[in-house]
Amino acid sequence: MSTEGALLPILQFADGLFPAGGFAHSFGLETYAQEGRVRDRAGLEAFVRAHLELAAGPCDAVATAHAARRAAAADLAGLLALDARLEAMKCVPELRAASRQMGRQTLRVAAALGDDAVLSALARAVDEGTAPGHHALAFGAALGRAGATPEAVAAAYLYSTATLLVGAGLRLIALGQLDGQRVLAALGPLVTRLAADAAARAVDDMWSFTPGLELASLRHAALEARLFRS
Repeated sequence: MSTEGALLPILQFADGLFPAGGFAHSFGLETYAQEGRVRDRAGLEAFVRAHLELAAGPCDAVATAHAARRAAAADLAGLLALDARLEAMKCVPELRAASRQMGRQTLRVAAALGDDAVLSALARAVDEGTAPGHHALAFGAALGRAGATPEAVAAAYLYSTATLLVGAGLRLIALGQLDGQRVLAALGPLVTRLAADAAARAVDDMWSFTPGLELASLRHAALEARLFRS
């Protein structure tokens, strides 16, 4: 799925310790947990599966694959157009803000790790407010410049999203680390399938349909006590 030279960058950017700020977000999971709708391992797996299959897979993972291609070709205009499309597709304020915050951090780190003109230009556009800098765009661009294949980038993005949500679940409900690893293992075939599908899709084929999760994100802003920002 990737060349040997891109393996370490993939591991670095997909690692839960990468300072993108994902630990501060639950993407609606906190609402479900407080309402008692996610209370065990099966519920957590169902939540993550829905997020991957109906949002992150057909939308963000497709964007990461195309961002990787455009970054490899040094197509800055194409990257900015893709970023604008992501901005238009994220209608929930909390989810849009989370994606932008994580993308901004990812680009700043990626630009600081080396002397790459494309990543530096993207980071500058975000800092100047001329581009939103969504996380999928930043993630794909950084790994595309490192030589990773679109399918490998999509798989890494989906897996890192799953680990982010599982990590949030372990903090919100009474689950142990083994439960979290079992959820991730169960989601492996889905991640593989969605990554292959994302790499084959055109930009115009991007879609997302998670009304339940979006409503939970909207309700999250009104919770009396919150551990996460989204």
